[in-house]
Amino acid sequence: MNVVRLNPYINLNGTAQKAIDLYQRALGAKVETVMRFGDMPGPDTPPDQKDKIMHAALQVNGNSLMISDVPSSEAALPEGHVKIAVHFTDPEETAKAFDALSSGGKVTQPLVDTFWGAKFGMVTDAYGVSWMFNCELKKTE
Repeated sequence: MNVVRLNPYINLNGTAQKAIDLYQRALGAKVETVMRFGDMPGPDTPPDQKDKIMHAALQVNGNSLMISDVPSSEAALPEGHVKIAVHFTDPEETAKAFDALSSGGKVTQPLVDTFWGAKFGMVTDAYGVSWMFNCELKKTE
């Protein structure tokens, strides 16, 4: 098996552009590609879908994150069972990103120092995407 890379792909119900904007502010995401349903050739795209995200690729410190809106022809998505784990090296940056993603969302586990030697917390952002934050703490001897 020659798996080259795995990356999360987030599907949203019409809020992909707002989520991209949030991830740029909260995580420093850089947009690599944005294709909208209106970019597809042919007259078949409903007018209310033309500006929705068909596919977007973001880079977050060398990691790929992809996002799209579900076409209106498909059923709306319920909240998923996937959580995106984000690993940090700086507790202050962890808290800053955690606070930014929790704005308008819901904290399901506040950031706390854990028994495994990390700062850990979980949040569901304003667009229903679940995130797990982990920042290993420096060990003092």
